[in-house]
Amino acid sequence: MAAGKIFASVGTHPQPFDRLLKELDAVAARHSEIEFFAQTGNSGYEPKNFGFEKFLGGKEYDMRMAWADVVVSHGGAGTIINALLGRKPLVVVPRLKKFGEHTNDHQLDLARALEEKGKAIAVFGIGDLEKRVLNAFSFRPNLESGRRGLVDRIAFFLEAGK
Repeated sequence: MAAGKIFASVGTHPQPFDRLLKELDAVAARHSEIEFFAQTGNSGYEPKNFGFEKFLGGKEYDMRMAWADVVVSHGGAGTIINALLGRKPLVVVPRLKKFGEHTNDHQLDLARALEEKGKAIAVFGIGDLEKRVLNAFSFRPNLESGRRGLVDRIAFFLEAGK
């Protein structure tokens, strides 16, 4: 595996996403050739194997997005849109209601739709995160067609999640 850089963002949602951060921390411990950085939001878990900030200002967020070779994101529209606009390989890990990470499972539907369209790699079982992240370095997202359609679909899922 060649060296690379991963920016992970769990957004600003009020519920924590410790499940993703813990697993990403374990992946980082096994892959010193990869540099990781995360925006951890309202999560309580603090990674031990990579740098993080709870919240990033706009300039720092943009800098981290540009710096990254791969973006790992919760199923939130902001990070997803920024990664796609930046033409970054994207790994989407949906927040799930059963783990107290969101109020419903709309991020699951969005992750499925993005993967079906070839725009992202989705992780439906956290144990698959390492394999999916490593595959992302050679993944090229399908950026053709429906930018408008994608934005409309994301908006639909966001409205459904309220």
